[in-house]
Amino acid sequence: MDVLGSRIVVTAFDGWNDAGEAASGAIAALRDSGAYERVHAVDPELYFDYQYTRPSTRMDATGRRELHWPEAALWRPAVRGPGPEIWLLTGSEPARAWQAFATEFIDVALRDDVTGFITLGAMLSDVPHTRPISIFAASPNERVRSAHGVDKSTYEGPVGILSVLEHFAERAEIPTASLWASVPHYVASAAPSPKATLALLDRLEELTGVGPAREHLRTEAAAWEASIDAAAAEDEDMSEYIRQLEQTRDTWDSPDASGDAIAQAFERYLRRRGDGRDKR
Repeated sequence: MDVLGSRIVVTAFDGWNDAGEAASGAIAALRDSGAYERVHAVDPELYFDYQYTRPSTRMDATGRRELHWPEAALWRPAVRGPGPEIWLLTGSEPARAWQAFATEFIDVALRDDVTGFITLGAMLSDVPHTRPISIFAASPNERVRSAHGVDKSTYEGPVGILSVLEHFAERAEIPTASLWASVPHYVASAAPSPKATLALLDRLEELTGVGPAREHLRTEAAAWEASIDAAAAEDEDMSEYIRQLEQTRDTWDSPDASGDAIAQAFERYLRRRGDGRDKR
C-alpha cells in the first residue's frame, strides 16, 4: 500500500494560502466530481474574526433571507469508488486558536482512520503565464519523499494554517505532503487562475491516482491565458516584462538548471508575505 494510504484528506483554505483561488478551485472541482457528506464542522465562534471573514446573507428558494457563517469542514465521499478515498478539508482560514483548530480536525481524522494528508496552496510568484504552472511538491516525511520523489522544504519563516495542520498530522503519525502552485503575480490576485487549479489537480492525481474530470478546466485555462495575452499585446512594458520572465523560466527548465530553483522561488514568496506585503 502507498505510504499515504487508502483514506487521504486533501486540504485547502481560502485566504493567505490561495492565490488566484487555485487551491480552493481544486477542492471545488473534487467536490463537483461526486457526492460528499459532511463529517465534521467547527464552531465558527471559536475560530473566526467576523470583521475579517464576515458572514454573508443570501435568499433561499422561497425568498427568505438566510445568514451564512464562515465555515471549515471535513467531507467524505458518500459512495466509495475504486482507488483511495479522497476526503476534503476546506473552508476559510481561521483567525485565532490555530492549535486548537488543527487538533480538532486531527482528532476527527484519527477517529475515522485517515491515513494521509495532502495540503494544496497557491502563491503569487515571478513566473510567466505562458509556461506550465510550477508545482512545488514537498513533505516533512521521509517515507513520502522516498515513495513519491518530492522535496524536503528548507523554508524558515511565517506560515499559514496548512503548515500548522501538516505539523499536527505528522505529530499524530499521519504522513503528509504539500503541493503549491506558482501563480503569475502580475495577474490580478483576486481573479481565478484555472491554469494553476489544473496544475494542482494533475499533480494530485500523480500522487494519489485519483483525479476528477477536468476538460472544462483545460478550456478555461486556455481562455485565461489568451485573455492575458490580449492585455499584454496592448501594453509594451507588460509584454517586455513577460519576455524577461519567460527567459528566466526557460533557464530554470534547461538541463543545466539547479534543481533548487522552484524551491528558492517558493521561499522568496513566503518571506515576502511574511514581511506584510501582498496579504489578502
